[in-house]
Amino acid sequence: MSLQPQVIYCVPEQTAWIARSIFPDGNPVMQMYDELGMLFRDADFTDLFPKQGQPAAAPVRLALITLLQFWEGLTDRQVAGASRTRIDWKYLLCLGLTDPGFDHSVLSEFRTRLLAHNAERRLFDATLTIARSRSLLQADGRLPSDSTHSLGAMRAMTRLEVVTETVHHALNILATRVPDWLRGYTTPD
Repeated sequence: MSLQPQVIYCVPEQTAWIARSIFPDGNPVMQMYDELGMLFRDADFTDLFPKQGQPAAAPVRLALITLLQFWEGLTDRQVAGASRTRIDWKYLLCLGLTDPGFDHSVLSEFRTRLLAHNAERRLFDATLTIARSRSLLQADGRLPSDSTHSLGAMRAMTRLEVVTETVHHALNILATRVPDWLRGYTTPD
């Protein structure tokens, strides 16, 4: 996938209008954009993407999505769904209301690129820089976490999701090939 960096991200007018109708005072996700703007820039990630090929999902959005994913404890599939359906996420990600979102596998590919290029610190460092500029850190300037914990938690969720999907797929195959196997099964009350 190639990257065609975008310089400025703005909330589309219709997305802003609907989001403000639903959340007149905003909510924490919308406030991230309102108070901090875009935390990242596509240019921060251009070295992670080849120059030619199919256009990549915007790294700025993927970076923000990984933060939202960690914040809300969601799987990749849940995150992909939220980016399609949640107005506050569309607001933060500067997406139109009809944006179709992305395939959940894009997140795993993005995290793999970050780790392969030792670039996972970029997300953390950009967040830390903004926190310092807004005086959101304690006097000693320390934070209780780093990017390794966030990426590790998301990777664990992804693996759990893969195991769950594998078991689900195996049970569906059993149900179609050996339907008698399920006839004796009763659901627990």
